[in-house]
Order: sequence, then structure tokens, then C-alpha cells
Amino acid sequence: MIRRIGLLVLAVLFTGVVGRAAETLRIVPIHSDDAVVVSVELTDAYNEEVRRAIASGLRTTFTYTIELRMLVPGWVDRTVATSTVSLSDQFDNLTRRHALSRVVDGRTDESTVTEDDAIARQWLTTLTRLPIVRTARLDPGRDYYVRITAQARPRGGSLIGLASAVTGQAKFTLIR
Repeated sequence: MIRRIGLLVLAVLFTGVVGRAAETLRIVPIHSDDAVVVSVELTDAYNEEVRRAIASGLRTTFTYTIELRMLVPGWVDRTVATSTVSLSDQFDNLTRRHALSRVVDGRTDESTVTEDDAIARQWLTTLTRLPIVRTARLDPGRDYYVRITAQARPRGGSLIGLASAVTGQAKFTLIR
């Protein structure tokens, strides 16, 4: 009996952490004529621990795992497309510059150098109009959702305190 109560308490605590974590991840899926794109903002991730890690010169990376899934009633939802985006900041203490890089599915997509901390913050916590899949691969009239998991490295701190990863999702219906 005590073991069951303990498991129930752990389940409630875990649910609370995941629920709180999902509030910090804002996901906006948009489907146009030829592609589904997603914009993401991780609002509470750039905290004091992340600032200190960056200022110390540690390479700091935010990794976003993106899944597009189709809702299947009464069965396991089908994964239509996946993508992994890693956004990194390597701060040089001598020149006071941030070397920023964006790697999408293992390929370097973009890199830049800046002295502005606000640009570095936006770089790590925001994805804008990232293409996920061509709409030709999707069924019109079906319900889909984008599920995103965000993780920060180094792992000395977490994104919002207790959770080591933040997960959120946004639903949409494909209409052509």
C-alpha cells in the first residue's frame, strides 16, 4: 500500500514538472501550399546558469528534437517526419564575441559571429519558420501535431529547474 502511494506521489510530481515545462515552450506550426514550417520560442531557458556557462567560455548548445505526427484514433500516432536542430554559442573571453552555429540534421545550416548578448540569446532560444515536411506527403483533412523536445548542454543546470528537458506540442489540421 505504501509503495502504491509512493508511486502515485511520484507520478503527480512528474506530471507537474512536465506540465510546467510545457508552458515555457511556444510552438507555432504553419502550413502553406507546399510545406509545413514551425516556429519555436523557448522563453525561460536563458537563465542565470546559462549566462554563467556562456560567459565562462563553455560551448553551450540548445538541441531541439522536432517530430511531426499524425493523430491515429485508437492506435499509436504515426511519425511522419523528424528533425534535430542544434544551436550553439561558443563565447571567446578575449575578443568578447559569440561564435554562433546552427546544425540541422547533422549539417551546418548557418553560422555567424556577434558581440551582442541579445542576439546570442535569441539565437539559442528561437527557431523561425523551420521547414519540417512538404505538404504533398500529408493527407488533407487529417489532424497532425508537432512535438518538440528542447535540451540544453552543458547539463550543469536545467532549463527551468527540475526538468532536464522541456517538451511541448501544438496540433493542427491540414486543409488544402
